[in-house]
Amino acid sequence: MLNTFDNNTPIAILTVGQLKEILGIQEKTKIIDTTNSEKKFVYGIAGIAKIFDCSIPTANRIKASGKIDKAITQIGRKIIVDIDLALELAGKKEGGRR
Repeated sequence: MLNTFDNNTPIAILTVGQLKEILGIQEKTKIIDTTNSEKKFVYGIAGIAKIFDCSIPTANRIKASGKIDKAITQIGRKIIVDIDLALELAGKKEGGRR
């Protein structure tokens, strides 16, 4: 780029690119990772109630319905629920009237 400004050129008429060139600032590209690979979990029936903002009896019905079974890992009495998968599975419509 040909410099068309001298020591008497007002800063107000310079473009941002010209000002950066004068100051010697180089543009840096910042890449932001938007995918969050960290999974989030809740535990127990109370965790299911928290995900769906419902009562404990309703959370029991949701679990018993089998709709979010793929999101649930149960070892003995311990229940672990993947939040994102549970919300995704609950949002899918299956069956219904014809």
